[in-house]
Amino acid sequence: MAEAFARAYGADIMEVQSAGVSPATYIAPLTKQTLSELNLSIDDHFPKGLDLMRRQHFDVVVNMSGVPVGLPGARVIEWAVPDPIGQTESYYRTVATQIEGLVMRLIMELRTAT
Repeated sequence: MAEAFARAYGADIMEVQSAGVSPATYIAPLTKQTLSELNLSIDDHFPKGLDLMRRQHFDVVVNMSGVPVGLPGARVIEWAVPDPIGQTESYYRTVATQIEGLVMRLIMELRTAT
C-alpha cells in the first residue's frame, strides 16, 4: 500500500521500491480492492524480498515490519503499522488511511528539505 501511495503522490520527489522481510507469495485481494477504491492500481506489482534491495543504494528506507532492518548509508524510518492480512475490509481501509497519512507526511518532509 505504501508503494502505491508514494508513487501516486510523491513521484516528483522520490523513486519508490518496496520489499518485505518475509514477503507473501501474492498480493492480498483486499489490498488491491482497498487501493482500487482510492483509484490506485497495483496490478503490475508483485511481492519482493529485501534481498533484492540490498544491492542498491537508498537514501531513505521505511520499515513497517517491526524487525530491525538496515541498508548501508540509508536513513531508516520505523512505522508501526499493523498488518491487515486476515482482517476485515474495514480494517484494511483503516490501515490504508494510516499508511496514506504517513506517506504524505514523509513526502512533505522531503519536499521541504530540498
